[in-house]
Amino acid sequence: MMEVKNKIYSINGPIIKIQGPTDFAMEELVYVGNDRLVGEVIGIDQFKTTIQVYEETDGIKPGEPIEGTNESMAVELGPGMLDNIFDGIQRPLKEIEKVSGFQIKRGINIPSLDREKLWEITPVIAIGETVSGGEIVAEIPETKAISHKVMVPPDVSGKVIEVVSPGQYTIDEVLVKIQQVNGNIVEVKGYQNWPIRKPRTVLERLESTRPLITGQRVIDSVFPLAKGGAAAIPGGFGTGKTTMQHQIAKYADADIIVYIGCGERGNEMTEVLEDFAELIDPRSGASLMERTVLIANTSDMPVAAREASIYTGITIAEYYRDMGYDVAIMADSTSRWAEALRELSGRLEEMPGEEGFPAYLSSRIAAFYERAGDMENLNHTNGSVSIIGAVSPQGGDFSEPVTQNTKRYVRCFWALDSSLAHARHYPAINWIGSYSQYLDDLAHWYTKNVDENFIKNHNEMMVLLKEEDELLEIVKLIGSDVLPDSQKLTLQIARVIRLGFLQQASFHEIDSSVPIEKQAKMLDIILYLYDRSQTLISFGFPVSYLTQSNIFNQIINIKYNIPNDHLEELEDYYNKIDAFYEKAMQENG
Repeated sequence: MMEVKNKIYSINGPIIKIQGPTDFAMEELVYVGNDRLVGEVIGIDQFKTTIQVYEETDGIKPGEPIEGTNESMAVELGPGMLDNIFDGIQRPLKEIEKVSGFQIKRGINIPSLDREKLWEITPVIAIGETVSGGEIVAEIPETKAISHKVMVPPDVSGKVIEVVSPGQYTIDEVLVKIQQVNGNIVEVKGYQNWPIRKPRTVLERLESTRPLITGQRVIDSVFPLAKGGAAAIPGGFGTGKTTMQHQIAKYADADIIVYIGCGERGNEMTEVLEDFAELIDPRSGASLMERTVLIANTSDMPVAAREASIYTGITIAEYYRDMGYDVAIMADSTSRWAEALRELSGRLEEMPGEEGFPAYLSSRIAAFYERAGDMENLNHTNGSVSIIGAVSPQGGDFSEPVTQNTKRYVRCFWALDSSLAHARHYPAINWIGSYSQYLDDLAHWYTKNVDENFIKNHNEMMVLLKEEDELLEIVKLIGSDVLPDSQKLTLQIARVIRLGFLQQASFHEIDSSVPIEKQAKMLDIILYLYDRSQTLISFGFPVSYLTQSNIFNQIINIKYNIPNDHLEELEDYYNKIDAFYEKAMQENG
């Protein structure tokens, strides 16, 4: 009987160690134990090799064999990812359910992508053409909404010597053969593998000059996110992080959505599955799931796979970006990912940093968010990956390490406020503690495509909200009666902005998602009311006279009363404001 060279020496939860030198490489994919559990090499020295196992290690014993693969931990990238749900290491949960029921059987080995399904494949190159890495060689209608592009692997270039005819093929069949300069023949199939911890190759990172329009006013018009940008949504329990990500995923103008449920409750992923399946995509008329990939690593799944799920999601997103698509990632939540890092670091007996998190927490967070970007791809198409990461600080404490380190590497910070959530003001984004550094980059786009006064109106709105915040501190101390009418008017208009513009109903037929043109017009109407009211105040009208009128409530209710496809009706509100102004002037004589 042949002696097993690489054997388990010690077991500490998901951390397995081999004593003595081995021939394994860092980040190599290995199979652990008699059940062949999926693992990855994460540490090597002359005395031991450390392996992180992505499945439960219960029942594994010292002495069981460990088998190397000479391959990195990678995902399969090809048609069939959309309208599908995977676990943290890209195992297809729908197929696993057929084999092992609702619990994932240990050591189960099912291909991530269907090897038997026939796809309608149309080559777009001919024999004799010279191709290089990233070039598109065939197209596949993956869903009604998305055409999948088969690309040459990034490190391959040469002359096409063989191409299949248009027809139906599995992803395992060779579609194109390329002869490289050195004479080697490379076969291009309908899918490719890519290491999850290695960013995919691009030509150039571009400036972020296009907004990711989400249909949420407090984002699009107040704290915008650029396509290719990174945003954080920190907030305590019950402040609406998950609901906010659901809204963005449903209505954002991204081509592809990658939703990563990282350590969250299983019922939240169930809600995503049910909601997205029922929601009709306005682009294609089909289910929203047809342009969505779900990565589900719920709180009861192995902690090591939770750590990998973030990288699985971002690698899939980069692959679709390389086809020229705009991709939006929802990571819910990066705090659970950081907690997985902390647990694994503890089992590795590493020196802990702040609050027990590993010393490399900051660099891991930076590496993740740096994979966002608006890129020129190898095939000269433009595509983007936008990352929206939820952060769940314990007790809503934004000074804890995950929130603080995330804040260093994102340019958009949507701080959720528990007091707003308790007051049923959703989205509960605090307009004082939040910010977006993309506004200047996007100013030209807003001016050209929305309204030439958009940036001016935005700045005026922010001034009013900050003045309100200062005035409310005074009101708490001495009451509002001592304020001059001009400052009382500021409080009234800020109230209209808060209730009529910043607050938005997630499940309202009209208000759940609002086009940017309507947002801009609503804000302009509010500020027009402010301008006219200021004039009346200067003529001596008290604020009490203005508030007795119904005009303020009419402006607040625009969001419910004007359909999103009847924006011409908004012009009537300028006339209503003028009528109110003229009536007041006439009564004053």
